[in-house]
Amino acid sequence: MNPSPDLSRFPSDEPCPVKRIGRDPGHHFFGYYDKTNWGAQDRLLLGHRVADRDFELTPETVAEIGYYEMADDRIFHVIGSTTAWNWQMGSQLQWLDAAAGQRLVYNVQAEGELYPGFGSVIHDLKTGESRLLQTPIYVAAPNGRYAVTVDYDRLYITHRTIGYVGENGPKRDLPLCPDDDGIHRVDLETGETQMLISYAGLKALDHQPSMDKAIHWVSHIEINPSSDRILFLHRWTERVEDETCFLHRLITMNPDGSDVRILECSDHPLPQLAEDFDPTQVGTFDYEKSEYQISHPLWRDDRHVIVWGPHDGSIHYHLYEDADDGQVTIIGKGILTENGHMTYSPVDKRWLLTDTYPDPVTNERVLILFDVDNNVRYDVGSFYADPALTKDNRCDLHPRWSQDGQRVCIDSMHQHERQMYEIDVSSIVNSKGGRTS
Repeated sequence: MNPSPDLSRFPSDEPCPVKRIGRDPGHHFFGYYDKTNWGAQDRLLLGHRVADRDFELTPETVAEIGYYEMADDRIFHVIGSTTAWNWQMGSQLQWLDAAAGQRLVYNVQAEGELYPGFGSVIHDLKTGESRLLQTPIYVAAPNGRYAVTVDYDRLYITHRTIGYVGENGPKRDLPLCPDDDGIHRVDLETGETQMLISYAGLKALDHQPSMDKAIHWVSHIEINPSSDRILFLHRWTERVEDETCFLHRLITMNPDGSDVRILECSDHPLPQLAEDFDPTQVGTFDYEKSEYQISHPLWRDDRHVIVWGPHDGSIHYHLYEDADDGQVTIIGKGILTENGHMTYSPVDKRWLLTDTYPDPVTNERVLILFDVDNNVRYDVGSFYADPALTKDNRCDLHPRWSQDGQRVCIDSMHQHERQMYEIDVSSIVNSKGGRTS
């Protein structure tokens, strides 16, 4: 038998202790990189608990919703459950008031008014009370007043890893580009909804011929810290089975749907659409490593967006100014050379946190801290990823900062279970100088 892979490696001169969170039964994960699961001054940590580490999801598959108390028992405290979730983004579980750590929201299967079959639950940890919204959410504004959402049935067809399948199974008759659906704003107090922009409206916005026969959707919606600007990815394709055929635009707008601005478009020829092309030959991570992929956008601050994607003929980590003819800056040129899930420290924008997809030979993912001011990369650790996992049930690290910027939480399966881990990065982020890794 081959020896077990090295579970984690850290530079000996910059120790970053790693600790599994909790020891209770089951498998635990949070989900995406764009929402922190740390709350209440880092005393609480949100997560999902499931029965096994990987399996095919059905409309009946349950994930428990809960949290850990970081300083005390480290036991997973269950507050609810859901059957509206996926391995990548979970149930879109997120804080509505991360600093206070009292209110949270997550998606569930429900009657639903806007999208029949799905809704969301707002839960108050202090009172123990829950309130059902007849609308699912994608992301809540930092001010806690509104959320933005899209159709998860459409996502299941167009980008299955981040969609939900309802009780009646996948919908096969979705219109390619409807004028009565798109991005909706949800008032978190009243539940009232407002369509901000339709798919037909997006198609008409600086129209490209490649859009004509394609199905359209929106993903990766993010709201800036002041809650007055929204970014999203507009995507379209003629072949949903092959993600390398996806085309992308990075767009921003106001919360009322006005002042829509295209920051980047990666429309390009698609030889993959040839009749003899076999989409089953596309590797699990070929899409994430595509030279045309616009991926993982996030606000650095109120007026700048970090993203992995192409600009002026080359692909890098790019920082966009959200303005007409705004400046675009390469971050980590020649150092950050592949796609990852990136976020800036909540307390010091000097530090950019990101990761990699598995190395094709070693199957290791690298967790990275990048010193933007000094252009220095620190490889915090390396974590084994089981190559048998598929695109749908894989476990990306999805690193998430603590509120004090001293620790990181990741999802990982390097110890052959799906669990959350806490990594202390204070020895790096508190340093004054720079050091190559």
